[in-house]
Amino acid sequence: MEAKKQVVGKLHVYTFQSREELGKQAAALAAAKIISLQQDPTRIVRIIFASAPSQTEFLIGLSNDIEIDWQRIEAFHMDEYIGLATDHIQSFGHFLKKSIFEKVSIGHVHFINGLADNPKEECRRYADLLRANKIDLVCMGIGENAHIAFNDPHVADFDDPYLVKIVDLDLKSRQQQVNDGCFPALEVVPTHAITLTVPALMEGGSLFCMVPGATKAEAVYATVHSAIETDVPSSILRTHNDAKMFIDQQSGEKLT
Repeated sequence: MEAKKQVVGKLHVYTFQSREELGKQAAALAAAKIISLQQDPTRIVRIIFASAPSQTEFLIGLSNDIEIDWQRIEAFHMDEYIGLATDHIQSFGHFLKKSIFEKVSIGHVHFINGLADNPKEECRRYADLLRANKIDLVCMGIGENAHIAFNDPHVADFDDPYLVKIVDLDLKSRQQQVNDGCFPALEVVPTHAITLTVPALMEGGSLFCMVPGATKAEAVYATVHSAIETDVPSSILRTHNDAKMFIDQQSGEKLT
């Protein structure tokens, strides 16, 4: 079945029957964009990836695409817990390694160091890497509280002067990590993280936002229907010139 399509502001919203179809079709569109950019044989495509179970089907589809020249991909991730090493099983770096980076011959990956002695200096280091050249694609999700990256409502700033910053995580955001099966209990979920800011994400040339599952239904509804405000960080997606949000029947149930 074809996706149901609608445009809200500038945001293109595609609704699929299942999260598997969502991931497959989103990956196909993202791959087509990457392949198009790689028609220039000198082009290194710079991509920011989100780390969450909601991205699994998309990452499977993308990693299986044989037409992408992965050697000409430079990858970043959106956020990392302070206090977890990149190889820690619950770190976002580890998630992306296992979900995609170890499955393809990727050119280069820049990891956020959650164990940096000076987290503020780590923010500056990573921001400098982002500034080195344009980010072509941002492959992202939306949190249950409508966060993008770890820009929870209480720390989101649409005019943030920083590209990368330290944030404290709100209760709903930390509980989502338990709901997603990433941590066994709330008390062991880290309380602080390094995150790319809203402007860092919005500077990407194309945004692909994958949001499956019933637990995201309220966030999807708010993304589409709320005022564009930091109480709903994902609402800013409606202002981007090339943003696509992919949802399934469950996450889109409140839109009908």
